Amino acid sequence: MAAALLTHLAGDRIAVRSAGTEPADQINPAAIAAMTEIGIDLTTSAPKILTSDAVQASDVVITMGCGDTCPYFPGVAYRDWKLDDPAGQSLDTVRAIRDDIADHIHALITELLATNNTA
Repeated sequence: MAAALLTHLAGDRIAVRSAGTEPADQINPAAIAAMTEIGIDLTTSAPKILTSDAVQASDVVITMGCGDTCPYFPGVAYRDWKLDDPAGQSLDTVRAIRDDIADHIHALITELLATNNTA
């Protein structure tokens, strides 16, 4: 949901990758439904494994509780967002998680675009 929201809101101003240390076999149906409600289609998305190469190629890595299982590289900025896991949750709960993610995304966009404008 976070990658889709960031891509939707930032467009081509921010390059987005999405992956996890222990990705599910498929996108959570409740996440698909919650994102469809706001005009974002996740039906063609698929979970991907997080690789060291993807982390190393990034300027900022957003983690969601992966702790020591996430690859770490000097020079890459890390942010850990404390979010509830939508797996197995009701649509109402996933909507709340989606909205929490959206708040984080808006702040991240503001931060990243302000940083890029001053460089």
